[in-house]
This record gives sequence, C-alpha cells and structure tokens, in this order.
Amino acid sequence: MTRDHPIKYRAQARLAISVARMLILLSPDRLAAVLTRLRRGAAHASATDAGHARDTVCALSRRCAGQGCLQRSVAVVILCRLRGSAPDWCAGFTMHPFTAHAWVEVDGRPIGEPEKVSTYQVVHASRARPDRAAPPS
Repeated sequence: MTRDHPIKYRAQARLAISVARMLILLSPDRLAAVLTRLRRGAAHASATDAGHARDTVCALSRRCAGQGCLQRSVAVVILCRLRGSAPDWCAGFTMHPFTAHAWVEVDGRPIGEPEKVSTYQVVHASRARPDRAAPPS
C-alpha cells in the first residue's frame, strides 16, 4: 500500500470487503433491497470517490481485483457509504456472448468498467432516487 491508502481507509475497505462477501450470499432481490436501504441518507458519490473506492478494494482483495465483480461492486458501495456517499449499484447481463456482471455507476456511467457495460440489460439495481420537485404551495 502507498500513501494513497491511509490506514483508516484501508481498514474501512477491509471491513467493506468482508461484509460484501457475506451479503453476496443473499438472493439478488434481497441484496438490491439491502443496498437500497444502505444508501438512504447518503450523498451521491462522485466518480472520483467511487473510482478511488474501487481501486482500494481491488488493491486489497485478489478476488475483487479479478473475477469477483459481485463482491467488488458491493464492497465499493459499502466503502463509499462508510465515507458518506453512495454510487448506484447494478447487476445485469448481455446475450452476445452471454455475460453476467455487477458494477457501480455514477451519473449513469460505469466506474472502472469497459464502456460496453453501459449496454448491458440491468436486472437488479440500487439507484439514487431522482430529486423530487417541491410540492405545490
């Protein structure tokens, strides 16, 4: 680890990775519901914050750095939430060739993923609610 990853942030990342490992055992519907509850009250994550969280999670977990996209994406959401914000979480697939994947997004853009991921059919997601207009007075 370098100075880019202070000890407290690494400890939070390790916690996020461990909690994510347990959460990915839930059904997809329950996982999406848990992540939706987790993001309540959180600010929208910036692409920089989400990217930094993703880089840290990947640096600390070989599984998350490799083929563990579900655990990685959940850990990124948790780590961002521990820091006060939350990116959108998505899980989906493409048919040609069939590929299932989980990722985080900010403003509809996948973070740290190939651009083709934005064309995947999203099956489960935990997204920020759009800001509602103020009620008429």
